[in-house]
Amino acid sequence: MPIFLQVKAHLLKCSIEWMELLKSQHILLAYEGFLSDLEALGLPHSLSGVDRLVRAHGHALNEMFMLREGRFPRIPDLVVWPGCHDDVVKLVQLAHTHDVVLIPFGGGTSVSGAVSCPSNDPRTILSLDTSQMNRILWVDKENLVACCESGIVGQDLERQLQEQGLTTGHEPDSYEFSRLGRCRVSGKLPPREMTTSSRHQSLGGWVATRASGMKKNVYGNIEDLLVNVRMVTPTGVLQKQCRGPRVSCGPDFNHVVMGSEGTLGVITEVILKVRPLPSCKKYGSIVFPNFESGVLCLREIARQVRHDPLVQCCT
Repeated sequence: MPIFLQVKAHLLKCSIEWMELLKSQHILLAYEGFLSDLEALGLPHSLSGVDRLVRAHGHALNEMFMLREGRFPRIPDLVVWPGCHDDVVKLVQLAHTHDVVLIPFGGGTSVSGAVSCPSNDPRTILSLDTSQMNRILWVDKENLVACCESGIVGQDLERQLQEQGLTTGHEPDSYEFSRLGRCRVSGKLPPREMTTSSRHQSLGGWVATRASGMKKNVYGNIEDLLVNVRMVTPTGVLQKQCRGPRVSCGPDFNHVVMGSEGTLGVITEVILKVRPLPSCKKYGSIVFPNFESGVLCLREIARQVRHDPLVQCCT
């Protein structure tokens, strides 16, 4: 932890003293009744200032500026790590009973301010970290679909699927922020190295932000991959009863959830389409005399090739 504080202070150009103050800072706005009920659930949670600060921001430009030059007007009052769908149901019901603000936190790579705390809200703010909900629940190789918990990160998901000869093919631009090997928490508090690790891009984040991938021309965007989603709300659990990819009857519930950025509920489980791994991969590059020539080439590929390969124009 001391090394982490020094590195973070150096990278973000903030003082060690401020970081240490956050580390020792206790909860600000939590009612004793809520905390005692939370203790009764037995879920790992933390009141540490550092744990709360890490989950108070995403990757938006203004948030990075605040980390470097200022301070956040409000950070979560506590962080909780549910381990499964049922834990989330209990936690959402508890927050609803005590009128607690609940902000889902997946990988922390948001650039829309979705994890920012409302500065003027007098209620307790709870950050629900889904990182321990990181399992693939089942894989149907015959129908090429897989059910996963929402907290699994992109590279972990791909690694485990590829061990079975499958892939989602979904690689958003923030895919590089996915990190391998996140451990499961045991006991009351998560290990320190887990709570202050680098940002991860989660499956729930793909759905909540309506993510698009670099290989969308072949595999599709998240709306093309999503078969079913399970979301916990204060009024109950919402999900389609049919697991079919498309039903020509009424509005599509999946499209209500996609892009909701955590405002409607907490995504806990996702069923995705998967595909067999390609038999081979080929890489190549072409040098153009100028940027305009490269753009013209991409347009010509789009006209002539029905399913475009992954082509990027770099300067």
